[in-house]
Amino acid sequence: MRIHVVSDVHGRADALKRAGEGADALICLGDLLLFIDYSDHAQGIFAELFGRHNADHLIALRTQKRFDEARAFSRRMWDSLEGGAWPHIERAVRRQYAELFAAMPAPAYLTYGNVDLPHMWGEYVRDGHRVLDGETVEIGGLRFGFVGGGLRTEYRTPYELDDDAYNAKVAAVGEVDVLCCHIPPAVPELLYDTVARRFERGSEAVLELIRDTQPRYVLFGHVHQPLARRVRIGRTECVNVGHFRATGVPYALSV
Repeated sequence: MRIHVVSDVHGRADALKRAGEGADALICLGDLLLFIDYSDHAQGIFAELFGRHNADHLIALRTQKRFDEARAFSRRMWDSLEGGAWPHIERAVRRQYAELFAAMPAPAYLTYGNVDLPHMWGEYVRDGHRVLDGETVEIGGLRFGFVGGGLRTEYRTPYELDDDAYNAKVAAVGEVDVLCCHIPPAVPELLYDTVARRFERGSEAVLELIRDTQPRYVLFGHVHQPLARRVRIGRTECVNVGHFRATGVPYALSV
């Protein structure tokens, strides 16, 4: 059985339409939305609402790790919108989700990224789409576990969880053949982004599960330009499936 895996789609509906070609199933590890594009500052919801100049400024503050200033600037921008921020965000998010879920092949197994709004997914999933988070499913005779979202960071992205809540989902999955997460296990070379020049947060609970149960594979995304894309821990192959927005190419897994 051939399975294609994508993560960090960030608005690439055009490539998502083709992501299932030649595969028996698609797995999506989240981050469907594009709020801010660090490669092209004119793209994303923030630039759409406030223009590239303001996106340039926000990204510069974040890159310089001036997070308090970045949050204050962002708050001023959102507060300037007539009727409050949420109606404007909701319209933009709905537009993206409608396009992305319409493009999503089937069958598809999905979990959330940290840049997603889980409470809205139910309105857009189609027949043949199955959303899993802290749950397992059998695919091709193997047991797959799914853990969505991310851990708390200075960036305060929409679906960040306290460690206890995230760890509970990892524990609920338990022993599996293939573990599918949005964020990596807490291994430094998997967490360092060579372009952003920073470490992202990884999961100690996922790393512990790997050491204890030795799944065949752990698949994840989140870190767009990692120092290492693959690391072996015992018999477990840990694989960053790639930044789908940049490449438009899914990772192929044969089981």
